[in-house]
Amino acid sequence: MEIAIEAVGLRKRYGGHEALCGVDLSVPTGTLLGILGPNGAGKTTTVRVLATLLEPDEGRASVAGYDVRDQPREVRRSIGLTGQYAALDERLTGRENLRLIGTLYRLGRRAAKARAGELLDRLDLAHAAERQVKTYSGGMRRRLDLAASLIAEPKVLFLDEPTTGLDLTSRLTLWDMIREQLAGGVTVLMTTQYLEEADQLADRIAVIDGGRVIADGTSDELKAKVGGERLEVSLADDSDIPATVTALRETAAAEPVVAQDSRTVSVSLRDGLKTVSEAAAALDAAGARTVGFAVRRPSLDDVFLALTGGTTSRER
Repeated sequence: MEIAIEAVGLRKRYGGHEALCGVDLSVPTGTLLGILGPNGAGKTTTVRVLATLLEPDEGRASVAGYDVRDQPREVRRSIGLTGQYAALDERLTGRENLRLIGTLYRLGRRAAKARAGELLDRLDLAHAAERQVKTYSGGMRRRLDLAASLIAEPKVLFLDEPTTGLDLTSRLTLWDMIREQLAGGVTVLMTTQYLEEADQLADRIAVIDGGRVIADGTSDELKAKVGGERLEVSLADDSDIPATVTALRETAAAEPVVAQDSRTVSVSLRDGLKTVSEAAAALDAAGARTVGFAVRRPSLDDVFLALTGGTTSRER
């Protein structure tokens, strides 16, 4: 299996703060690695090191077969990067921005013009191609920024929270474009705050916290780390919570969890679906007045909270 992105023991310090504490990553060609983590966990620093915008203090990394420290020019010729903030000239039109970037990549005027038109059409921006970017909405700017990162048809694409703040339609448009890139053999590393986004797009997911990779696997593998099916019981009144918690302990694989903002008690079932009837009988015997009774699989939200504990760290 060919590896397009590899990092071993990456460390990056800012004074007395260590933003990366030995990050290891491996991304096979043509796949998408989603990176999750709290704010300040080290996600953006990792992207910047791999994109040669920062030099690591320790460790090594390669992108598209080139060493990020020793061959930065070759790396830059092989990648596209969409950062957290759109890197566009607001005084130029959308088409002019793309043609300028194509020229900087030395595509030639004719090729740059053709590629710009193709991407404007694909990302539903052709109607605004002749308008200055300063008149674009936030979603339009993000789509144009993605188009700019694709202008030279990169082998590897870095996306740092590409859909933050976008409406649903714009997000789905970007998702489709990302899937097209993957189908064409492009390798993608994407950080995101939207857990369902990683669930939809990523072949594998790495969770970073405190500058370290604390978990790595497929979505299903990570969900398995927090247990099997969960039972969620919604109650008619707060007074039913104590009896419900006591009853569910009999069938639980862990201590029941009471939601702070609703009358809901959830628990990981000891023997999966086999114990649902036992839980229902225990609740009936306890006299708990339930208004909802549902079984669901763990989500990436459960994984994220279980692995990070809801903590945050500082990143510079």
